[in-house]
Amino acid sequence: MQIHSVVKGETLSSISRDYGGDLSQVIAANQLADPHKLTIGQAIMIPAPHREYIVQPGDNLGTIAQKFHVSAPALAAANQLRPQDSLYPGQLLIIPISYHIVRSGDTLVKIAQQYGATVNALIELNHISNPSALAIGQSIRIPDYARPTKEMNAYIVNFNQSGAAETLKLGRDLTYLSPFRYSFSKDASLSQLREEPILAAARSSRTAALMVLANIGDNDDFSSDLAATVLRSSALQNRLITSILAVLKQKGYSGVNFDFEYIYPEDKLNYNNFLKLVVSRLRPEGYVVSTALAPKVSGTQKGILYEAHDYQVHGEIADFVILMTYEWGWAGGPPLAVAPVNEVKRVLDYAVTVIPPNKILMGMPLYGRDWEIPWKQGTTARTISPQTALSLALEYNAAIQYHPTYLAPYFQYTEKTGQQHEVWFEDARSVQAKFNVMKQYGLRGGSYWVLGYPFPQNWVMQESNLLTEKKL
Repeated sequence: MQIHSVVKGETLSSISRDYGGDLSQVIAANQLADPHKLTIGQAIMIPAPHREYIVQPGDNLGTIAQKFHVSAPALAAANQLRPQDSLYPGQLLIIPISYHIVRSGDTLVKIAQQYGATVNALIELNHISNPSALAIGQSIRIPDYARPTKEMNAYIVNFNQSGAAETLKLGRDLTYLSPFRYSFSKDASLSQLREEPILAAARSSRTAALMVLANIGDNDDFSSDLAATVLRSSALQNRLITSILAVLKQKGYSGVNFDFEYIYPEDKLNYNNFLKLVVSRLRPEGYVVSTALAPKVSGTQKGILYEAHDYQVHGEIADFVILMTYEWGWAGGPPLAVAPVNEVKRVLDYAVTVIPPNKILMGMPLYGRDWEIPWKQGTTARTISPQTALSLALEYNAAIQYHPTYLAPYFQYTEKTGQQHEVWFEDARSVQAKFNVMKQYGLRGGSYWVLGYPFPQNWVMQESNLLTEKKL
């Protein structure tokens, strides 16, 4: 997959032609509302011809396999598909055996870059004796796609039929689905959720469900006092764990994810001991235990959000942890990238010193934000999808810029009223940067917050970068 940043005067046709791509495939990959309308700085994904295929309406596994002269079982195996699995328009499939037909101007270096291969691999696979003497029309076999296998989680807050439909569509790219959330009262009794539709959809897509438990009180905010009440009582802890086990068994969850935030610093040891108790009771039953952790850059970082989250102990106790590496650009603060890559890496630089990398899921946002500027204290940014951000840029003919340190896109626009705005969001470039970090640090995988924000480029980029571990 190649990513192109639009410059003035370009069209989708000219971009596709320059990359030797298929226009219909480029349109399908990017799911553009109007393929004839682009803006400067917009990120466009170009699937590698004969190597990556974007599913179109009416496609099925057999017709695609026939198109590329491969067997349907081989195509299914390369993409972790079962015979009964549905294909969705916009889904990326990797062609297990692919070839490049040499055109005028092609070199081995250019071909290798286009397909993410190395020159040496092309030479060896094709038995090329003179790398500088390619013939137009020559067929060059491309090495098989080498994608690492990672675990991917996504939180979801929409439990109705539209949430179920999204789960069915995107479940192919998820190891875990985490309905957000269950909470508990001061007597350790659990709240109730009506999440059955999305749990059924998760099972259909072989996605394991994680029960999320959060210390959220009656006012829908994280409650330090609520956490303290339970963490300071062994009787309440055992009652809570018994209730958790009942829900896990009744609803078919594969495990639990604890999202306890704003815990009093003096309850750090209590939280650690609670997790040890949880693991001692749940693991023999075959359930996984994970925690969500605030993004710390040191073990001595001050603040109620951070101090009770003991990275080292969670890394020892839990099956895995989710680092909430987002919200630098939070709704109540000034304009900023939601997940600046330089800040994400600062967190990981510390985390991997005390938590095994193969136990870390890196948080990734599926949303952006729109601030009114000049920013004023007390104002709140609007949370938007990357698709909405792109629509705004197109509507106001705003040039999209890409921050060289944050590795995130942003732009400004002015309403007809004269109110100015600044938007930070995610696109194919920022997603690729995050997958690069995930692979660079050798992490277990990633965790999305949150489903419900349309972002088709994300799922194509994930499918291009990795295979998704399945537990069911």
